[in-house]
Amino acid sequence: MEVGILRGRDYISTQEWSVEELKRVLDLAFDLKEKQRRRIPHRYLDGKTLFLMFYNPSLRTRNSFQTGMFQLGGQAIDLSPKAVYRPALAGEEIPYTTERISDVARVLSRYGDGIAIRIYGEAVNWIYGKGNLIVREFARWADKPVINMEDDIYHPCQAMADLMTAMEYKGRLEGRKIVVSWAYSGGVKPVAVPQSAILIFTRFGGDVVLAHPKGLELDPKIVEQAKKNAEESGGSFEIKYDMDEAFEGADVVYPKSWGSLKFMPPNVPKVDKEGMINLMNRYKDWITTQEKLDKCSRNVIYMHCLPADRGMEVTDDVIDGPHSVVFDEAENRLHVQKAIMALIMGGE
Repeated sequence: MEVGILRGRDYISTQEWSVEELKRVLDLAFDLKEKQRRRIPHRYLDGKTLFLMFYNPSLRTRNSFQTGMFQLGGQAIDLSPKAVYRPALAGEEIPYTTERISDVARVLSRYGDGIAIRIYGEAVNWIYGKGNLIVREFARWADKPVINMEDDIYHPCQAMADLMTAMEYKGRLEGRKIVVSWAYSGGVKPVAVPQSAILIFTRFGGDVVLAHPKGLELDPKIVEQAKKNAEESGGSFEIKYDMDEAFEGADVVYPKSWGSLKFMPPNVPKVDKEGMINLMNRYKDWITTQEKLDKCSRNVIYMHCLPADRGMEVTDDVIDGPHSVVFDEAENRLHVQKAIMALIMGGE
């Protein structure tokens, strides 16, 4: 058992860990999943404390981290930003209605063994990149590991659960066509999930297709990194602007709504939700139906991070049907996060 072998490491994006390190996460996650199934105790973080800071609502992330710490023998303490001084970047605390991140991070490092943060969207006025900046500011000052529970660029915990689920069903990603597609929604959603998905799937050799209407492009830097990942792993990466065409022969489909960065700061002075929704409303046919799944391979799996906008992103017969693995995917959040915590917080 390799508990604590990466002790002290921050987990902010999958790109900052080597493929071998990510494989350690997977191996331990599969082991922990089996131990949990067989009710074999695995108190690798006995007496350890993880502080959770949620600037955004959460079902799966909050409960999987809290449950995971309990199963590992530790405790998770939920620090609502509304119940404590809301940590701020230098200069943003004036007139001292709150407290600098540098101070909060150092105090929490004295009390516990890790800090986990979720921050994006409304919490940072939809300023793309500011959530990630805040997570990294915590990591800069904290003496204990910092875990990114989702910011506005990355969702690395979801990415590892996605990878684990795809491997459970497909065995390997090499030679598998994996489609990460935009899907319609009536609301504005961040880009962190699709960006992390294309990064992790290209890292492990998948033939990845990113599909979206024009105007809903992801961060160009992330797209370039996905291309580089594919070159290094022996996989492939391409972009298509037609959902039906992208789905043809797919082994894995991951249709998920996201907003348009061109309507978010710093590309505009302030977020233009009306403009974004007007753009998205032109593509209501980007919905995952059984007819679209019929274009895929016979044993295609349908993935989604949840919550899914039923009737917009996907029809009920698909998400509740035999090709859907969304609840395995949700469960695997628990196992990969336990593995990450055990690797970076475990040991003496």
